[in-house]
Amino acid sequence: MATVKVYDQNKQESGDITLSSDVFEVEVRPEILNLVVRAQMAAKRAGTHKAKTRAFVSGGGVKPWKQKGTGRARAGSNRSPVWRGGAIVFGPQPRDYSFKVNSKVRALAMKMALSSRLAGETLMVVKGIELPEAKTRHFAKVAGALGLTKALIVAPELDETLCRSARNIPGLTLTTPSQLSVLEILRHKQLVLLEGAVAPVEARFARKGA
Repeated sequence: MATVKVYDQNKQESGDITLSSDVFEVEVRPEILNLVVRAQMAAKRAGTHKAKTRAFVSGGGVKPWKQKGTGRARAGSNRSPVWRGGAIVFGPQPRDYSFKVNSKVRALAMKMALSSRLAGETLMVVKGIELPEAKTRHFAKVAGALGLTKALIVAPELDETLCRSARNIPGLTLTTPSQLSVLEILRHKQLVLLEGAVAPVEARFARKGA
């Protein structure tokens, strides 16, 4: 079990919290993280690229010239791939780039990502963030007090005030335990868990993964 300090939004110590070793103290294996990150990035690809084959290029219905007697090479269509304005051979076609990763491997990668942030001392637990109104300047003041530059903030649930206050600050991303992903954790240098989000994160991954 790892015990970390809990800070308030002004970065004043307000207690301690014990983190589950099953979730936050897992041996990090780069190959597992690489596999899951590649899967998540591949799933984001639209895959809508397409080049026209002979079936889709307009024209070419008439043989350009007769087969024999002209002294020129044989030609059956002016939309042949060797002609200017013709079709593309083996060009890209719409496809799905996603591939399956077992749920236990995904959960294991998540625990490794969380563990890497704890081991690297870039994980912070904050008691809570309360703002008087949904203004960017209020959240920016809290982020400055906590020393956040490029951070992923995990809240128990999405609060409209927090969302509207944080969405215009570059480098800061607000999410919830149910939407947490390995890619987002590794993309941000800092991980901030609001105290109410610790239990849901542990409950989601405590009994999953190898």
